Amino acid sequence: MDYFKIQGGDPLQGTVRAAGAKNAVLPILAAALLTDGTLRIPNSPKLRDVRTLSTLLEAMGCRVQREDSGAIEITADGDILWEATWEQVRQMRASICVLGPLVGRFGRAKVSLPGGCVFGVRPIDMHLKGLAALGADMRIEAGFVEASVPGGRLRGGEVFLGTPAGPTVTGTMNVLMAATLAEGRSVIHGAACEPEVGDLVDCLVAMGAKIEGKGSPTLEIQGVEQLGGAEHHVIPDRIEAGTYLMAGAITGSRVRVEGCVPAHLWAPLDALQRAGYEFEIGTDWVEILPRRQRPLPVDVTTQPFPGFPTDLQAQMMALMSLADGTSVITDRIYPDRYMHLPELLRLGARIRRQGSTAIIEGVESLSGAPVTASDLRASAALVLAGLVARGSTSVHRVYHIDRGYERIDEALAGLGARIERLEEA
Repeated sequence: MDYFKIQGGDPLQGTVRAAGAKNAVLPILAAALLTDGTLRIPNSPKLRDVRTLSTLLEAMGCRVQREDSGAIEITADGDILWEATWEQVRQMRASICVLGPLVGRFGRAKVSLPGGCVFGVRPIDMHLKGLAALGADMRIEAGFVEASVPGGRLRGGEVFLGTPAGPTVTGTMNVLMAATLAEGRSVIHGAACEPEVGDLVDCLVAMGAKIEGKGSPTLEIQGVEQLGGAEHHVIPDRIEAGTYLMAGAITGSRVRVEGCVPAHLWAPLDALQRAGYEFEIGTDWVEILPRRQRPLPVDVTTQPFPGFPTDLQAQMMALMSLADGTSVITDRIYPDRYMHLPELLRLGARIRRQGSTAIIEGVESLSGAPVTASDLRASAALVLAGLVARGSTSVHRVYHIDRGYERIDEALAGLGARIERLEEA
């Protein structure tokens, strides 16, 4: 098992390029199940989660071709299994994205309840509600979601997918994919507006789907008889881009992120600006400028897009641990997403939790120590803290970070960080 050894205290300098978005490419990979044509993704990121879902699709009967560049081609034209077992699904929550395409194309599915990062309960009741609104009989039996469609084809319907924490992103994607092959018109009210949902819409339209309302909370889908193959470039990863910008912020350095979409980053950029940082922004790049002073304290509440993303909450907490004052971070999307907190305490941070809120009393410096990553974004926060901590920090269980960042150690080393990937003894 690998770990990162980081020698903190060095400034960063240079340019890094954002890869394709993890949260966009995974449902798009699953969308290949909707057609017997070939779906090609030229800029698929080289991530552990991509390999995991590709392996699942292969086990279900799809032909998957991977290129050294990262490009992937998927063809689901053979005898496709409509079952995804616990052994196949347990590694990654996004595996539930195969549910909608299976029900939409084959009229039946048996998919194990998903695994993934363990930072609280994330129910899939909205997925079930949405598919039921399209005519599927849904039930949970022995740890599996089982679906069947009387007559074999879904029928158009209307459904509201809002929840107290906001619209469900993966639920929106699952119902959207299923509705593309339903008979008649479907409407999703309270749809998630995240850029990754819009990217899936673009891919499905390229495959022949008829969808209106991209980027809005109301999606209208006119079902078609069949979809075809397509080539689709996924959007840049806004969470990866935000993480690298925060790496520049926490080290007080000049870091440019290229190949990103600045419009997807307004909320984290606003938070960084309130913390005292300045930027230069181009059409497809953002550059954070050096700052010698400690960051100003900032209060942040995670919200659905275009609000501050929950996937940058841990990284922002690492930055605020060094602020000149007290900050308050509240996660309304996943109120239990604070497993990085005790590990930041090991590095010298002063943080206390009250329910879904963390109160961070900024300190002048952090000190290196061994820490353990518990999930994907917590891993990134610990790496950022290690970049600025005095002495040496070792971040263990970095297989979590490999799920969502394309060789983050090499990218940071290219910016001047002293970070190396080592093997546990």
